[in-house]
Amino acid sequence: MHPYQKRLAKEYQSISKANLPGVELISADELRSFLFKIHIDNHALYPDDYYLQVTITDQYPVDSPSVMFINYTSSPIPLHPHIYSNGHICLNLLGEDWTPACSIESILLSIQSMLHSNTLSERPPDDAQYTKSAPKDPKRTNFVYHDDNV
Repeated sequence: MHPYQKRLAKEYQSISKANLPGVELISADELRSFLFKIHIDNHALYPDDYYLQVTITDQYPVDSPSVMFINYTSSPIPLHPHIYSNGHICLNLLGEDWTPACSIESILLSIQSMLHSNTLSERPPDDAQYTKSAPKDPKRTNFVYHDDNV
């Protein structure tokens, strides 16, 4: 059992009840691994559904979860200047800006906002190089933040 099982159960209930527009909880495997379907309404760059895997670490909520987009049911990885073609997301909230006050819901809202506000149809400038040697778990990466404006 996870040391913060009560908190995870509360977060699960909150997400289930929140009915966040464009976010659907697909599965929650023992409150350790969550799969979400993300849809951005009325956005030319994001006509598809995208799938986000959230994996809770043993140190959660002190440590951020491992979060990445995945190919699920042939869904693409969203094209964005902060999302690598392997699904890794370069977002401060998933690293140095994480605090125990953050939650799975705050991650979902941040990623939704990041996609919704994007106007650039491109990958990060180092996508090809990064994906060749990237670890499977995005938490093992020290991201280089190329642009804070996107």
